[in-house]
Amino acid sequence: MRLFVRIATLAFIVLGFSAQAMAAGPVKLSYSNFFPPTHIQSILAEEWCREVEKRSNGQVVIDYYPAGTLTKPKDCYDGVVQRISDIGLSALGYTKGRFPVLSGVDLPMGYTTGVQATTLANAVYEQFKPKEFDDVHVLYFHAHGPGKLHTAGKPVTSMEEIKGMKIRATGNSASVISALGGNPVAMSMPDSYQSIQKGVVNGGIYPVETNKGWKMGEVVDYLTDTTAVAYTTTFFVVINKDVWASLSPEVQKAMTEVSREWTPKHGQAWDDSDKEGLEFFLAQQGNAVVTLDPAEAERWTKAMEPIFGEYEAECAKVGADGKAVLEFMRANLK
Repeated sequence: MRLFVRIATLAFIVLGFSAQAMAAGPVKLSYSNFFPPTHIQSILAEEWCREVEKRSNGQVVIDYYPAGTLTKPKDCYDGVVQRISDIGLSALGYTKGRFPVLSGVDLPMGYTTGVQATTLANAVYEQFKPKEFDDVHVLYFHAHGPGKLHTAGKPVTSMEEIKGMKIRATGNSASVISALGGNPVAMSMPDSYQSIQKGVVNGGIYPVETNKGWKMGEVVDYLTDTTAVAYTTTFFVVINKDVWASLSPEVQKAMTEVSREWTPKHGQAWDDSDKEGLEFFLAQQGNAVVTLDPAEAERWTKAMEPIFGEYEAECAKVGADGKAVLEFMRANLK
């Protein structure tokens, strides 16, 4: 009889805990992203959320907040650290100096595709695991295709023509504009359309996809088509460290696997949207593509040399080996 009572009691406790767990429901997480909901990178991010929910068998539900509605682009990373959002996607370049090591990926390496830049960004992180990300759990990175100069009013085919022009640029792309003789003006992409339209700046340096993705092709007139100084912008997808530690092994596994699968999807999407961005740009009346002659392109490339030295110096300030990062990137840029 006593044995029966003990078994019954144990069964009651187990069932009680199970009922309590079921009543508690799934873990609810929030995801902050600055891309507008119609942008392909935003669509992919939301699809990531839904796929994680599916593969975790409903153990998590992710509320998705695009267009900077939860945290602004420059505040997104700190928003994750402070748990204003649980997960966040934004650009390294919006908080210049915050990510001294990984920002090296954004340097004007002469990128030709988003797949190439995305692959390199993740490889650099895995190789060096910079301390600058120690206060979050990194899910993955992606990076756009070659950033190119776009101007309103006049074309730019030489360093002399860009001298004195105000160009929207963030992160390391600001250094590119300075090295060419222009005046970089830092601002997030959501603010750039009106600034170019109103003449606050004379153009921007950004990937070609932006002409359609952010409708920038409507307010610029010329695209200087060269990879001589082609940089990228690296985007992080991170989750609050304590939140990550609190998730079940099954949910962590689902997030890790989906992130691994989504990384090349983002890279390919950047390349596909670059093609669409060029078509959109050329469809606007009066827009034109201009090119550099080989000698001028060489001048632009040579003008970038001090930027790499500055990067090494910034890394040294935090005890990192910038030279090793650059050597790794050059060896793995395929």
